[in-house]
Amino acid sequence: MKNPWLGYTIIRLGLFFGIFWGLLLLDFNPFFAAIIAAGVSFAISLLFLDKQRNALSESVAKKLARDKTGSYVDKENELENSLLDSESEVDQKDSKAD
Repeated sequence: MKNPWLGYTIIRLGLFFGIFWGLLLLDFNPFFAAIIAAGVSFAISLLFLDKQRNALSESVAKKLARDKTGSYVDKENELENSLLDSESEVDQKDSKAD
Protein backbone atom coordinates (compact mmCIF):
# COMPACT_ATOMS: atom_id res chain seq x y z
CA MET A 1 0.00 0.00 0.00
CA LYS A 2 1.12 3.51 -0.71
CA ASN A 3 -0.21 5.00 2.52
CA PRO A 4 1.70 3.60 5.52
CA TRP A 5 -0.96 4.85 7.97
CA LEU A 6 -3.70 2.95 6.20
CA GLY A 7 -1.67 -0.22 5.70
CA TYR A 8 -0.48 -0.47 9.29
CA THR A 9 -3.93 0.32 10.70
CA ILE A 10 -5.68 -2.27 8.52
CA ILE A 11 -3.17 -4.97 9.45
CA ARG A 12 -3.44 -4.18 13.17
CA LEU A 13 -7.24 -4.15 13.10
CA GLY A 14 -7.26 -7.36 11.07
CA LEU A 15 -5.06 -9.07 13.64
CA PHE A 16 -7.22 -7.89 16.51
CA PHE A 17 -10.55 -8.85 14.98
CA GLY A 18 -9.24 -12.16 13.66
CA ILE A 19 -8.06 -13.20 17.09
CA PHE A 20 -11.16 -11.74 18.75
CA TRP A 21 -13.59 -13.66 16.51
CA GLY A 22 -11.51 -16.80 16.87
CA LEU A 23 -11.77 -16.57 20.64
CA LEU A 24 -15.50 -15.91 20.42
CA LEU A 25 -15.88 -19.06 18.31
CA LEU A 26 -14.16 -20.94 21.13
CA ASP A 27 -16.86 -19.62 23.54
CA PHE A 28 -14.72 -17.08 25.39
CA ASN A 29 -16.38 -14.28 27.30
CA PRO A 30 -16.43 -11.23 24.90
CA PHE A 31 -14.78 -8.99 27.50
CA PHE A 32 -11.88 -11.36 28.07
CA ALA A 33 -11.69 -12.19 24.37
CA ALA A 34 -11.18 -8.48 23.63
CA ILE A 35 -8.46 -8.15 26.26
CA ILE A 36 -6.64 -11.26 25.07
CA ALA A 37 -7.01 -10.24 21.41
CA ALA A 38 -5.59 -6.79 22.15
CA GLY A 39 -2.58 -8.21 23.96
CA VAL A 40 -1.83 -10.93 21.44
CA SER A 41 -2.30 -8.66 18.41
CA PHE A 42 -0.02 -6.08 20.04
CA ALA A 43 2.67 -8.72 20.63
CA ILE A 44 2.39 -10.06 17.08
CA SER A 45 2.62 -6.55 15.63
CA LEU A 46 5.75 -5.84 17.67
CA LEU A 47 7.38 -9.02 16.43
CA PHE A 48 6.35 -9.08 12.78
CA LEU A 49 5.33 -5.61 11.60
CA ASP A 50 8.73 -3.87 11.75
CA LYS A 51 8.66 -2.92 8.07
CA GLN A 52 5.21 -1.30 8.30
CA ARG A 53 6.03 0.44 11.58
CA ASN A 54 9.27 1.87 10.14
CA ALA A 55 7.41 3.16 7.07
CA LEU A 56 4.85 4.78 9.36
CA SER A 57 7.53 6.43 11.50
CA GLU A 58 9.28 7.74 8.38
CA SER A 59 6.06 9.35 7.17
CA VAL A 60 5.60 10.99 10.57
CA ALA A 61 9.21 12.21 10.52
CA LYS A 62 8.72 13.69 7.04
CA LYS A 63 5.52 15.40 8.13
CA LEU A 64 7.20 16.89 11.21
CA ALA A 65 10.49 17.80 9.52
CA ARG A 66 11.91 21.21 10.35
CA ASP A 67 13.85 23.48 8.03
CA LYS A 68 17.01 25.42 8.90
CA THR A 69 15.04 28.16 10.67
CA GLY A 70 13.45 25.64 13.01
CA SER A 71 9.93 25.90 11.62
CA TYR A 72 7.93 23.08 10.13
CA VAL A 73 7.89 22.61 6.38
CA ASP A 74 4.31 22.07 5.29
CA LYS A 75 3.47 22.63 1.63
CA GLU A 76 -0.26 22.55 2.29
CA ASN A 77 0.09 25.14 5.02
CA GLU A 78 1.97 27.47 2.69
CA LEU A 79 -0.77 27.09 0.07
CA GLU A 80 -3.48 27.82 2.64
CA ASN A 81 -1.60 30.88 3.88
CA SER A 82 -1.25 32.28 0.37
CA LEU A 83 -4.97 31.75 -0.28
CA LEU A 84 -5.92 33.45 2.98
CA ASP A 85 -3.53 36.34 2.26
CA SER A 86 -5.07 36.87 -1.18
CA GLU A 87 -8.58 36.81 0.33
CA SER A 88 -7.62 39.37 2.98
CA GLU A 89 -6.16 41.66 0.28
CA VAL A 90 -9.45 41.48 -1.65
CA ASP A 91 -11.40 42.24 1.53
CA GLN A 92 -9.21 45.26 2.27
CA LYS A 93 -9.68 46.61 -1.26
CA ASP A 94 -13.46 46.16 -0.95
CA SER A 95 -13.57 47.97 2.39
CA LYS A 96 -11.52 50.90 1.00
CA ALA A 97 -13.84 51.15 -1.98
CA ASP A 98 -16.88 51.64 0.32
